[in-house]
Amino acid sequence: MSTGTLLAIIIPAVVVIALIAVALVAARRRRRLQDRFGPEYERTVEDAGSRRAAERELAEREKRHDSLELRPLQSSERDRYAREWNGVQEEFVDRPQEAVHDADRLVTALMKARGYPTEDFDQQVRDLSVEHGRTLEHYRAAHEINALSTRQQATTEQLRGAMVHYRALFDELLAEGHRSDSTGS
Repeated sequence: MSTGTLLAIIIPAVVVIALIAVALVAARRRRRLQDRFGPEYERTVEDAGSRRAAERELAEREKRHDSLELRPLQSSERDRYAREWNGVQEEFVDRPQEAVHDADRLVTALMKARGYPTEDFDQQVRDLSVEHGRTLEHYRAAHEINALSTRQQATTEQLRGAMVHYRALFDELLAEGHRSDSTGS
């Protein structure tokens, strides 16, 4: 076989192998991001307009998240936050709107205690999405209802739902770093 023939066979084979490798790496990255971000992955793809842009954004979120100085709570802090949450739940019976506002403030205080920046809701969502992508829709829904409540437009049933939504994220933030699961988180 001539050198030209060998090159005509080898070069396309190398290109095909390289394309397969790139596709495998991209698929592995996509799967890792989908696993890590849960439903937030698809939401980000929809918002970004393409998988590539969304995956770039999610990678940037991971990088920012890695730079945060997040910390688990000490036992005494967890106990204090749990007591405060119980107080907010008790408040709901007589003052549902105020309880939802207090739940929002308590979740924000808990985020801050854990090391999350809390100045901007959109940034909070992006930062939380890295570790709490599966509970993020709860937080968004609670935040929306809290805003309705501020305008006196939320029903008691919506307020009750907000408390359930806040509780989902609250429980994760409170327990994080103190679970005995196989991932070590």
